[in-house]
Amino acid sequence: MVEAIRVPDIVPLEHILPDEPLLMMGAGPVPIPPAVAAANSIVINHLGDTMNQVIAQVKEMGRYVFQTSSSHVMGVGGPGSAAMEMAIANLVHPGDKVLCICNGYFSKRMAEMVSRVRGEPTLLHIDNNESASVELVQRALAKGGYAAITLVQGETSNTVCNHSLGSIARMAHGHGCLVIVDAVCTLSTMALDMDAWQVDAVITGGQKGLSSIPGVSLLAFSEHAWAKKIATRSHQPFHWCLDAQLADQFWNQKSYHYTAPVSGILALHEALRLVCAETLPRRFARHQQCSEALQAGIEALGLDLLVPKQHRLNSVIGIVTPAHVSSDVVRAHMSRVHKVEISGAFGLNILRIGQMGEQSRAHNLFRTLHAFGSSMQAGGASLDLPAGMAELERSLSRHAVAQPAQQG
Repeated sequence: MVEAIRVPDIVPLEHILPDEPLLMMGAGPVPIPPAVAAANSIVINHLGDTMNQVIAQVKEMGRYVFQTSSSHVMGVGGPGSAAMEMAIANLVHPGDKVLCICNGYFSKRMAEMVSRVRGEPTLLHIDNNESASVELVQRALAKGGYAAITLVQGETSNTVCNHSLGSIARMAHGHGCLVIVDAVCTLSTMALDMDAWQVDAVITGGQKGLSSIPGVSLLAFSEHAWAKKIATRSHQPFHWCLDAQLADQFWNQKSYHYTAPVSGILALHEALRLVCAETLPRRFARHQQCSEALQAGIEALGLDLLVPKQHRLNSVIGIVTPAHVSSDVVRAHMSRVHKVEISGAFGLNILRIGQMGEQSRAHNLFRTLHAFGSSMQAGGASLDLPAGMAELERSLSRHAVAQPAQQG
């Protein structure tokens, strides 16, 4: 055989990856625990008794994390955006009017997905880095005719949190709307009570709050939404892989849909197991305490946070970059010198530090804040690094003292 295409000259991964792994402290993916990494190295048959047992436990643990009794918890072989698209493709039918509450980049992505499945989105823009208010959504819903609403719990792009999610969801249900929620960066980092809040679909990715790997996601449909839009539908959705009825064959009927990402599902199993072992109340408290301590340390450096506290997301912290400092220079210095990686933003002059899953550990906070402050100084910023580190320590110490009383 004559090879028309020559064998490429490939550089091995060991020569591409850094000698010392970077501490991933950006907006995701996040560091994964050893048990998750070990599970991700295993391959088993995607069908059969072993996988059936794994799937049964993933669903059971998923119900705990989503706080739902629904039987329609399932995974998706794909990113959080695939889970988002699965929810929308199955719950929004052609011609359905959908109110899309838009705080930023990812909530607008949901509106685009509504358009692509031939729904009719109406965008409700929430400006000035603010949360959606119940009153504003009420006025929009009063115009009537909406089949569903979409919104994010935490807008990763600009670090805004919709703190009134529960009230908005219950109100929308009262208007006959299905409620589709993006919880990609928030699930297991803060409260989300799917059943109590009357949410019909909750979407998350593996690589953020759950501290699992990218590429295997999780979502839950309410029994109400399944019966109303999926079980009784008269047409096929546009997506074959994301058809919830076909996915149900694997996740609930021990049958075949497509070859499942078994290693990723095993990793997700271990990530969920660790969430359950910690319990949600303790996990929420850890995330809040670590995030607020890091925020206090950043402000003590002399830097500003983008979002006012009443609208702020704790899962991802947005820091305003001083006008004369290059965010890219700061990030490159952190990565090269300190082996810590944080995130830039989508057109905003901010840097973002994640507080999801394994990121929310005291030793990671000290390393990250020192690397951040030092790199800011190297980039030309004038700040008080000792004051920031001292405030971080004071804040964490206060939480450590208070912790026994909270647990009791």
